[in-house]
Amino acid sequence: MPQRVFFAGKGCGRRLVTPESENVSWTDIMEPSGDSGIKIERKNNQKGTTMELICPVCHKPLRIEEKRLVCQNHHSFDRAKSGYVNLLLSNGKHSKLPGDNKLMVNARRDFLQKGYYQPLAEALCNEAARCCQEAGWKTPDILDAGCGEGYYTNAVYQALSSLTKPRMVGIDISKFALNAAAKKNHEAEFLVGSVFHLPVADSACDLLFNLFAPYCGEEFLRVLKKDGIMVMVIPSRKHLWELKELVYDSPYENEVRDYKLSGFQLLRVRRLAEQITLTSREDIQNLFMMTPYYYKTSEENSRRLQGCGRLTTRIEFEILVYQKDGKETTT
Repeated sequence: MPQRVFFAGKGCGRRLVTPESENVSWTDIMEPSGDSGIKIERKNNQKGTTMELICPVCHKPLRIEEKRLVCQNHHSFDRAKSGYVNLLLSNGKHSKLPGDNKLMVNARRDFLQKGYYQPLAEALCNEAARCCQEAGWKTPDILDAGCGEGYYTNAVYQALSSLTKPRMVGIDISKFALNAAAKKNHEAEFLVGSVFHLPVADSACDLLFNLFAPYCGEEFLRVLKKDGIMVMVIPSRKHLWELKELVYDSPYENEVRDYKLSGFQLLRVRRLAEQITLTSREDIQNLFMMTPYYYKTSEENSRRLQGCGRLTTRIEFEILVYQKDGKETTT
């Protein structure tokens, strides 16, 4: 098996470490014995074009230009000043401004840039590097489906840039999130769109990330190449338990669903556990606002956080790595 590369440090950029040297609890929950490497047909690595995007109107290929994306039927989509392109049609919106609003995006951006979730970013960089090494990808086409403000998208892109020439696309339904993402990374392509109707051609992606975002198996299988890889992150049962104890009288554990997904083979499952200490009311409020609990908690219970200036809580994630099953499947 090829040597595995592990990244650490701000932005997952340059320092190489071994898993044993990371100050986190990193558990292999499931990895089959024997050769558990990714099995890829070599012909899939011979590519001379970027990930093919498609027009949301006519589904013809989109040509990427400096100031716009345009198809052969002259459907044109201009770039915003920050660099993202809105490919979400009005009939695909469930509200006037779908997805995270500006307040939520700013809260997530401010929290994440403090480094509280850096262990997860580093783990994803390591997983992406492993996938590229085992598959032999030199110019991987990578899609972050539900990329948010681009924190993990950018981390993976920067990490892989020292090993490969990644071609990264981030898609999210929130234009506020993509405005932040595009300002952070000018090399990746950021598109406003829905994970349920991805503006990506069939069999266009080598690697797909789905991190705390809605899951659409049919679309993900469609855009992944044969033997393509999907990396999914979900919260573990006790994720943010101490935050829940502070807010709720009777906190409940997160439900962890069955790992089995139609059309995919589960390669491995890893659990990342760590404790973080937040030392300001702003950080605690920002963390609360980037969780679903913010909208499910009564005003009375939410006020319990206002007097809290310090919080130590566990963070627990499960990283699930799947490979697209080569068999014909129905999702």
